[in-house]
Amino acid sequence: MTETVFAAGDVAWVLTACALVLMMTVPGLALFYGGMVRRTNVLSTLMQALTAAVLVTLAWVIAGYSIAFGGEGALFGGFSKLGLSGVGLDSASGALPETVFILFQLTFAIITVAIIAGAAAERLNFAAWVVFVPVWLLLVYAPIAHWVWGGGFLHAAGVLDFAGGAVVHINSGVAGLVLALKLGPRRGWPREGQPPHNLVLTVIGAGLLWVGWFGFNGGSALGAGALAGHAALVTQIAAAAAALTWAGLEWGIKGKASVLGAASGAVAGLVGVTPAAGFVEPYGALLIGVLTAAAAFVAVGWFKRWFGYDDSLDAFGLHGIGGLAGAILTGVFASSAIGGTGGLVEGNIGLVWTQTWGALAAAGYCAVATFLILWVMERFMSLRVDPEDEITGLDVALHGESA
Repeated sequence: MTETVFAAGDVAWVLTACALVLMMTVPGLALFYGGMVRRTNVLSTLMQALTAAVLVTLAWVIAGYSIAFGGEGALFGGFSKLGLSGVGLDSASGALPETVFILFQLTFAIITVAIIAGAAAERLNFAAWVVFVPVWLLLVYAPIAHWVWGGGFLHAAGVLDFAGGAVVHINSGVAGLVLALKLGPRRGWPREGQPPHNLVLTVIGAGLLWVGWFGFNGGSALGAGALAGHAALVTQIAAAAAALTWAGLEWGIKGKASVLGAASGAVAGLVGVTPAAGFVEPYGALLIGVLTAAAAFVAVGWFKRWFGYDDSLDAFGLHGIGGLAGAILTGVFASSAIGGTGGLVEGNIGLVWTQTWGALAAAGYCAVATFLILWVMERFMSLRVDPEDEITGLDVALHGESA
């Protein structure tokens, strides 16, 4: 059999992007989160990220990819590619080998699930996490990925999501919020301060996330062309603008710019530009970075106190609010010269509406489905660790180890 010939440069770039995006979860997100928890919970936090990589991989191969990309229904991909049935060396997805596309999409699924754990850090039962990960992937992530990227109804409606504003960030942030509400706050929160145990790890993790995001956004061009370069450039611009914005807001309000704040701002800007990277000009990316950082700053600094929920590591504040802001702002700054669809800046107010209702549709489904998954799980197991284990620390209580 003659093997299908693919453009070597495109294949090489997307394979490189796969490695970069996988690095974003382990070690990137693992260290970013691990540095922010208390010393007695750092290993359990790392374990949640590592377990997400393992379980999502298996669930994606068995059924997730098929649900997301195995057909062109409005809501559901289908079961034609269960267990990667029919995928071979000559299978193509666009201009790429299908195996490369499967791997690239898998790395997105992994980090989406791993982000959720940040909202429930320091109190989530590990056994519950092991059950939740594959179930949530199949029932929530895969269908929404299909809606946006697999030919589903949001794609048909013209919703723009270049690299995962709704699929990854709104999805994970909303799921994290539901999980945090279901678990309740950490012991002593908010009366007792719960400072990060090692911000050096957090900054290293943030740096790995930042570097990995070039694969996240640049790789979503699915080729080694001008669009990949453009997406990487605007990614850098948005991250820098957002980090400076967050630090500036802290400096103006508190008199000091914190390291954690600057790192959080960079992540917020990266989140905000994710849906927009293939559609906006550099000036649009800069403004998206500024506005997304401001929105996430308010969510992290005030929403939790106003509404009384304990989003431990700000998964909802950074990813849920940041993703929503980025999705809507894509509708504002989209350029017809880049992505073919102009937004509000070109007089097309309809795109803002499309982006808004598309983001809310994903958020609404995610919230309801996540709640139902957790409600059913509660009937069979405890979602939260015992109070004694929470006092001892999850590292020793759940894993028999100490950092």
